[in-house]
Amino acid sequence: MKNAQKTDGKKGLGAAGTVEPEKLLLEITSLPTAAGREDAVIAFVERWAGARGKRLVLSRDRHGNIKIARRDFPGAAPEPPLFITAHLDHPAFVVLSASKSGMARLEFRGGVQDPYFKGARIEIFDRAMRRSFPARITSLRPDTKPFKTVAVRLLRRTEGVGPGCIGRWKFPPPEVSGGLLRSHACDDLGGVAAALAAFDEISRDRRLAHVALLFTRAEEVGFVGAIGAARGGALPKGSRLICLECSRSFPHDSPIGAGPIVRVGDRLSVFPPELTNALADIAAGIRKDEPSFGFQRKLMPGGACEATAFSGYGITAACLCLPLGNYHNMRDIDGVAAGKRKASVGREYVSISDFKGLVRLLKASARELSRPRRGIKEQMEKLWAERRYVLGGELTGTARRKSP
Repeated sequence: MKNAQKTDGKKGLGAAGTVEPEKLLLEITSLPTAAGREDAVIAFVERWAGARGKRLVLSRDRHGNIKIARRDFPGAAPEPPLFITAHLDHPAFVVLSASKSGMARLEFRGGVQDPYFKGARIEIFDRAMRRSFPARITSLRPDTKPFKTVAVRLLRRTEGVGPGCIGRWKFPPPEVSGGLLRSHACDDLGGVAAALAAFDEISRDRRLAHVALLFTRAEEVGFVGAIGAARGGALPKGSRLICLECSRSFPHDSPIGAGPIVRVGDRLSVFPPELTNALADIAAGIRKDEPSFGFQRKLMPGGACEATAFSGYGITAACLCLPLGNYHNMRDIDGVAAGKRKASVGREYVSISDFKGLVRLLKASARELSRPRRGIKEQMEKLWAERRYVLGGELTGTARRKSP
């Protein structure tokens, strides 16, 4: 069919070998995905792992989450297992029904505000997710449960659209320009790309056999895969998690281009300090050696992430994220809320330098977190030992320091 878009994700991956991080990012973020229908991304990850099958093994838990580890995982490292995690889905549509007249009804799985749906153009993929067909939203029902639903009119008739097919906003192809990647789904396929790019090197080091990847399902509809992993005992006892995210940027506080972010919390919680502090220390160490390396340490309250879910089940989890533009494809959220701008959807975007910095930080973190580290209490004890006599008896009133 003319003008249909191919999205099988095979081009550029190859049967083996390393893919450039930027190319990996561009390719993965262009794939169609939705909560529970992450098939295209899963297929990409399977091919990536399969090309490295001599040293890596891919497995699934009963919730559909994917783990990739060295064949000798967890190895003999003195530290407990370390997982780099990211979720495989992004807010998108799933077809409920389609008629021969060209009308279809879809549910929307994810968080996007109602004004952005009005009259918006989308594309619906066939069952094989190799072709897409344009459509336009004709009505929205925001009150349907468990997800809001829309009616759409297909602009070109096809027999390939039916229940279970994925729909997403209709955008131009992804591109890199001006130092930014603009694509369909940076959140959280950018995190998936960063995890794969970093692990390609990490997994070649036998001393890091205890480091693995965990890719979760259906994050956008309530952390379903993460909660399943936490409840189901799929993670070895004592595991530590570095959760990757793309989080809404606030230009005055968490600007795009200022470096990857050590996220200390989200709108629901703050994360366990020991691992968060260790990641910040590692980032600061890189910057000390490489002054051009930028990073940020921020709360990022614009959304919630899986570190909150895992922490709620007593699992040590911290978060690294990329500052994100057009969060969930919503352009100028604040301007729309203030009535200053008409709602319209747009490609998400992240900084290429931030992405490369995140990959750099992940590789350093895998190495440094494999060594015993001094915690906050140990640092305080060192200060106590060094400073408790500095003031003599002034603190207790039993003596006074002599004037010089």
